[in-house]
Amino acid sequence: MTLDAVDRYGPNGVGTVGDRAVVVGGSVAGLCAARALADGFDEVVVVERDPLPDAPVARDGAPQTSHPHALLAAGQATLEDFFPGFGEDLVAAGGLIIDVTRQLVEFQHGGFVADGPERTPSYCASRPLFEHVIRRRVRDLDPVRLRGGCQFVDYLTDDGATAVTGVEVREGGPTEAIDADLVVDATGRASRTPEWLADNGYRAPPEDRVEIDLQYSSLRVERPPGDRRMINVPLDAPRTRGAVALPIEDGQWDVILAGVHGDGAPGDRDEVLDFADSLPIDLIADLLRAQPWVSDGVERYPFPASMRRRYEALDRFPDGLVVTGDAVSSFNPVYGQGMSIAALDALVLHHALADGGLDRLAPRFFGAVAPVLDTPWQMATGADYRYEETDGEPSVATTLFNRYFSRLLRQAHDDGVLAEAYGEVVGLERSPTALLRPRILARVLLPVGGDWVDPDPERRTRVPPGSDDSATVDDERAAEPPSP
Repeated sequence: MTLDAVDRYGPNGVGTVGDRAVVVGGSVAGLCAARALADGFDEVVVVERDPLPDAPVARDGAPQTSHPHALLAAGQATLEDFFPGFGEDLVAAGGLIIDVTRQLVEFQHGGFVADGPERTPSYCASRPLFEHVIRRRVRDLDPVRLRGGCQFVDYLTDDGATAVTGVEVREGGPTEAIDADLVVDATGRASRTPEWLADNGYRAPPEDRVEIDLQYSSLRVERPPGDRRMINVPLDAPRTRGAVALPIEDGQWDVILAGVHGDGAPGDRDEVLDFADSLPIDLIADLLRAQPWVSDGVERYPFPASMRRRYEALDRFPDGLVVTGDAVSSFNPVYGQGMSIAALDALVLHHALADGGLDRLAPRFFGAVAPVLDTPWQMATGADYRYEETDGEPSVATTLFNRYFSRLLRQAHDDGVLAEAYGEVVGLERSPTALLRPRILARVLLPVGGDWVDPDPERRTRVPPGSDDSATVDDERAAEPPSP
């Protein structure tokens, strides 16, 4: 299920359902959950172990925030609904709105993906800036109180642990109890809820894992004025290396270089350049050699496996508790799905509260969010299963779809209609089944080509000289927000 299958956010859809809710975790998933909860609770307390300064800085407790992050179309549309004017706020804080139809340079399956027929606005910024703008909008909500530097200790429960009734926290001194009608666990992959369930007479959720042994390295380089290209050389089995350059604030590119299944990520300048030279196109290597480096060093991060906890499979779960974000599902980050999934999770939480308040909220939420997660999970793990080194066997349907998808991408080198359909699926706007519509099937399976010519083929072979930024987009301050 994708954005086109989920009702959009309605600000008046939730009446008052409780006095206080607590969100444990102040990352994007926790902040989006707090936004959804603010419609139905008199008070929403967000507990985050890291300090929460009013500035776009990476958090020590979440080292992945130092690395590039993408916000897909589904995430953009949902954040615009949650926070009207979000795009304008992001631009005012230094972010960009680019047209990915013309400014995304993507090398897939041996060739460059064609331009689509329609303009496609996309928000670009560093992860700290995205989080900063979201946090500032959440902080402005009357019911919400952010408590940075506040450590979660344990859940509070009733006598039989049939319901979670709050949290125990520590903020530099003795522990403190915070009573709540609802607690949301948004603590990420390290969530302690599965162990807590097992220790309190419940079954821990079944867990799916797809080992990919990903390592990636990140750095920032200067970006010439007017050059807003997003360059993507994704992993493509059996090739174990890929890279992305994302335009971000302060006239910079965020560059990530990723390797899977033991192909370790580079750790210094020489290794970075050697790694970039091994990619199938020269754009990333040329950029890294031509542009001054902003980063003092190279940030590295390991990601062993995609993980999904199947809370929807549990027949018993305590009242007063739900789990969201990476604490439920954490995907291979090279596909850029994380922030968008966090926003969609919060949208599902909003609808669950609107449909039934706190009554059996957890099973209703887990049941509703499972199909939302199915599509990104299938997309990420389906691509990972194309490597022989990935343990486990993909389904027959996944294997057949992968073959079809590969052919679609090759046809999309010369077909903008296919490129647009591919972009809608990757952006989580539409289900992969949309690629099986008759008009798309015909273009994939029949010889089609020659109709689409890149209006600026030089963007794929050189770094353009400096120019006025406004030459690359109509006007980013007037850009229309993405919509499904």
